[in-house]
Amino acid sequence: MEHNLAVGLDIGTTKIVAMIGRKNEYGKVEILGIGKSKSLGVHRGVVNNITQTIQSIQQAVQEAEVAAEMKIEDVTVGIAGQHIRSLQHSDYITRSNSETVIDEDDIDRLINQVHKLVMLPGEEIIHVLPQEYKVDGQAEIKEPIGMYGGRLEANFHVVVGQVSSIRNIGRCVQSAGLNLEGITLEPLASANAVLSQEEKEAGVALIDIGGGTTDLAIFRDGIIRHTAVIPFGGNVITEDIKEGCSIIEKQAELLKIKFGSAWPGENKDNEIVSIPGLRGREPKEITLKNLSKIIHARVVEIVEQVYVEIKNYGHEEQKKKLIAGIVLTGGGSQLKHLKQLVEYITGMDTRIGYPNEHLAGDSDDDITSPLFATAVGLVLDGLKRQDRKKLEQQENVVNEEEKPSDDEEVKEQPPIKERRSFLDKLTDRVKDFLDNAE
Repeated sequence: MEHNLAVGLDIGTTKIVAMIGRKNEYGKVEILGIGKSKSLGVHRGVVNNITQTIQSIQQAVQEAEVAAEMKIEDVTVGIAGQHIRSLQHSDYITRSNSETVIDEDDIDRLINQVHKLVMLPGEEIIHVLPQEYKVDGQAEIKEPIGMYGGRLEANFHVVVGQVSSIRNIGRCVQSAGLNLEGITLEPLASANAVLSQEEKEAGVALIDIGGGTTDLAIFRDGIIRHTAVIPFGGNVITEDIKEGCSIIEKQAELLKIKFGSAWPGENKDNEIVSIPGLRGREPKEITLKNLSKIIHARVVEIVEQVYVEIKNYGHEEQKKKLIAGIVLTGGGSQLKHLKQLVEYITGMDTRIGYPNEHLAGDSDDDITSPLFATAVGLVLDGLKRQDRKKLEQQENVVNEEEKPSDDEEVKEQPPIKERRSFLDKLTDRVKDFLDNAE
């Protein structure tokens, strides 16, 4: 595939989206093609039927290929689902020689130390994110490289997930005839697509309400501080409408989208929707007030759980306050009056997040819908990964061409080497596993 192209594959509970994007000359991203299919083999963000998921992936990919008139090979995939959890952990290393400065290798050693954490069976560390460092007891250091010190410690945000679920996703992608180029945590992908750098600095909670799960990512001082996946989303609302009004799922979903509201106070008692009955039966009449009461009850439950996680992070402490409040995205964020409800429950400023932060100005409105936040984020991630690859290749060429004789020159060049993230390593491990697992 061309260099500055990337494909995001969002394998969700309700839909699977394949999105092809390219960087234009202004560094913005143009979406060339998009395909979506109904997701059949996924429950609460986890694959539970491999064959159906493969078919859905192929369908979405085909549609995107037709739209963009090109073939898709490599994709960046998001992982989420109810098996993802996160924890805070502190660790330290003692350096053998405190007369040399701290470098990349020290940090790698410290991060590898975190790997010795004992996990539940079947769980594996997906992501280790250093929050802040201490050098010889001096706290709140953002970047210890280049400092002197004997003891280096850090607080980490550790994200853990089930290996088997991740491998299953890899398996589906591979069997759909695609090459798994990268794996990204979905809350991180959505955050990249929707949040501005200022919000990440000021402190913000991104809530991505999907069909099967609600993902949360909290940023402060530009660093991700907390992630959580809450195992219900828009689908439980539809389920409740279906049960509460005794109608079929398709009708419940339509009702929710067309007439649903998260705020029951505003419907008059006499507003009624009539729903055609099943074959030969009388039509059903449903009051909008009842409809929004059902929706309200469920949404409150989801928002309250998210708020518990925000409080767990420590939003109530002065120095951890999230000044930019809450950003809602995902398909579930399109529910009428949800913003007001969230502000009412949490007392935090709230806005709806559209994934247009990095998209070219002339992008279609339907692409910048909150529905596609994760897909856009995955495309961005794929493009970033390619930039990194390009840098590495250039470096290798430079290194082979000329090694400067004068030592001073070497010191002048800042290290470009970016630490390989856990997700890159995880991608490689999943690939190796799939290659050897026939």
